[in-house]
Amino acid sequence: MSLTLLSEAEGYELLKTCGIPVPRHVVVRTAEEAGRAADGIGFPLVAKIVSPQVVHKSDAGGVLTGVTSAAAAEKAFTAITQNVRAAFPDAEIEGIILEAEQEPGLELIIGGKTDPAFGKVLTIGMGGTLVELIRDVAIRILPTGEDEIRSMIHSLGGYPLIAGFRHAAPRDEAALVRIAGALGRMFLEHPEIREFDINPVIMYGNGGCAVDARIYTDKTAGPVPGEERAGAALPDSLFTMRSVAVVGASQDADKVGYAICRNMLNFSGALYPVNPKSPVILGKTAYPTLSAIPDTIDAVVIAIPAPAVPAIVEEAGKKKIPLVIIVSSGFREIGPAGKALEEQVLATARKYGIRIMGPNCLGFMLPAQGINTTFDPVSPRPGSIAFISQSGAIITTIVDWSLPEEIGFSAVISVGNQLDLTFEDFIRWTAADPATNAIILYVEEITNGRRFMETVSRITPVKPVIVIKSGSSKIGQKAASSHTGSLAGSDQVYRAAFRQAGMIPVRSIREAFQAAELLASEGYPSGTRAVVITNAGGFAVLSSDYAEQFGIDLVEFPEALTRELDAVLPANWSRENPIDMVGDSHPDRYAKTFDVMMRHQDLWDIAFVIAVPTAISDPLRVANEIVRFSTHTKKMIVGCMIGGDSMKTPQRILREAHIPNFPDLEDAFRAVGNICQYTCRNADGSHGCRPVPRTP
Repeated sequence: MSLTLLSEAEGYELLKTCGIPVPRHVVVRTAEEAGRAADGIGFPLVAKIVSPQVVHKSDAGGVLTGVTSAAAAEKAFTAITQNVRAAFPDAEIEGIILEAEQEPGLELIIGGKTDPAFGKVLTIGMGGTLVELIRDVAIRILPTGEDEIRSMIHSLGGYPLIAGFRHAAPRDEAALVRIAGALGRMFLEHPEIREFDINPVIMYGNGGCAVDARIYTDKTAGPVPGEERAGAALPDSLFTMRSVAVVGASQDADKVGYAICRNMLNFSGALYPVNPKSPVILGKTAYPTLSAIPDTIDAVVIAIPAPAVPAIVEEAGKKKIPLVIIVSSGFREIGPAGKALEEQVLATARKYGIRIMGPNCLGFMLPAQGINTTFDPVSPRPGSIAFISQSGAIITTIVDWSLPEEIGFSAVISVGNQLDLTFEDFIRWTAADPATNAIILYVEEITNGRRFMETVSRITPVKPVIVIKSGSSKIGQKAASSHTGSLAGSDQVYRAAFRQAGMIPVRSIREAFQAAELLASEGYPSGTRAVVITNAGGFAVLSSDYAEQFGIDLVEFPEALTRELDAVLPANWSRENPIDMVGDSHPDRYAKTFDVMMRHQDLWDIAFVIAVPTAISDPLRVANEIVRFSTHTKKMIVGCMIGGDSMKTPQRILREAHIPNFPDLEDAFRAVGNICQYTCRNADGSHGCRPVPRTP
């Protein structure tokens, strides 16, 4: 891609046509012309170099401020041209732009970049010369509306300077929203614009002005990713299979085909091994070819060398097998020869109207149906979390880890090279699956960001999607060092896209499963207002710290509620939130406290229930009271039964009642905070959850 930098005057003219205020200005080519033009603009003036080779004008001595007369304008012209020739001897000097010097105000930056996955991206941040150091920016994928732009502005660390800080008057926020919106529309409506930044946009108490426009164009570049409509959802029949064939089945325990057949022995439907050399494999009749199988086949798993795969896909097409799962590697990940094989496979699939999963994937697991088309040595237990991953190694690790943690799955899916079926296909299918209450994605790269966002944004209002993104790129940080409008690095753009689509991004696999378990059980919280109920004063103090750290609001109790608690708690209880019931609390005290909180459900959204072992406590009864509490509320109940062996059975009681337990208090608050950060904020950044139904 070859970018062309518009001159500042050209940039100003474009901004004016979009209704964006810019300084009065004129481009001059001689010192004498500068002197004559200066009087027409008015003083004071700023003089700047006009040269496509000089990007950072100030660094080259290409900017002079405080020009107050025609004579000074002539001197400025001469000084600037001499400075630039000394700094950049080969630079082409097209002239000097004289522009009205703006009064001091609050400086912001508004920029845009074209992301390879998500298309055009808008950035708003605190501007001026320190923008690259401070990096106080908000990012959104375009298009975006005024409410979202306002949310971007409110999310800035420097927002108090816009709202009015200490004795400083507030800036014209409405004008800033209009300017940012106009710039976003300009960016979308001009496909040739690939990148821009306006630094600074100076904001006043009334209005603002865009100063120093830097706009890069490329008239030869192809289109950026567009908003493509997602394709039709996968038919349910593809995942309610009655028969599966395995091509490459083997009696050799060291072969992938053996492991797949072994895993599929738990499948209640018909299993057909395919191997021309073995009549029987693992007690199942084997067939020499797919065509030799006399029955209808719902899916075929292919685990043979890549060069032989296209012929098997052709055979599957002729037999009208709707789903082909290619476990084999050796496709585009190895280079041009492998890519050519993929193209051959896809052309065959299109010819017969069949769907391809992979290649270079593990396949998938549907534990409730006994389906495991992978060669993972273990199979997970059934549950309500769907896990969709671009990494097969992550899947095998997570499945192994999930067994002692007693975490179950509705589906585990490896997307592989996504030749045909993509993340979007599997997200739509798991979203429609009644057994799935929450979806976790492990993402390395999204190929069509707009399609991905459009798909997920339809799902997140009713079913949570948690995402962990690996491979945070440094490419965007390099771009920011040369173009201040490119402060949106690759990782930041992904996180902005996830936020806009209603997803919950997390930093680790552990956080992903903690959030997913909580959401799969409790659904979205209705807000960020929390109560803490505990029998340990130390954990009450820690709860206050963690609530503040993770953005959870501890409710202040009205006097009427405090009086009700006084009636059921000892005189030395904390008389505030967190509710410290003191160390001699027994199950009845928990029960009575729960009864009070049930009657006042309108005051809170989340309850953290902490129980630690004491000499008179009965953790089993406490666990059963927590189950009762959860059953009789419509709010998020978070179990925190903390301790050793004495808490194992109580924790199991909670798990069997689908109430997640966090043996580490910080983990509990972090998980809820991760959820609330992305689901419990209004458009203006204030607290308050969006109106969404509870997860089924």
